[in-house]
Amino acid sequence: MAIRIICIKRNEGIHENPWLAINYVEWINERVNVNGITEREKIHDWIKDLAGVAYIIDKHGNKVPVEPAVSPKGDKYVKTADDETIDCLLSLPDCV
Repeated sequence: MAIRIICIKRNEGIHENPWLAINYVEWINERVNVNGITEREKIHDWIKDLAGVAYIIDKHGNKVPVEPAVSPKGDKYVKTADDETIDCLLSLPDCV
């Protein structure tokens, strides 16, 4: 199953690691038109341990893969596999 992440819910304020500010992501499985909301750690585990596939659509209409990552302190998060200086995941709108 592949899902497209459409928005993120994050904590306000400044964070040492901006990906850890994400509480959860909202997604859609476009093939079967099902939406869901998943916490940051659970989406990480789904991609890493269950071979889940997640992506976003960037401003140019390209599919950009989302990959699991772990901070030096052991915190799980996800990020896009594009240029790390401008992560497309962090550019998504905030979930309502």
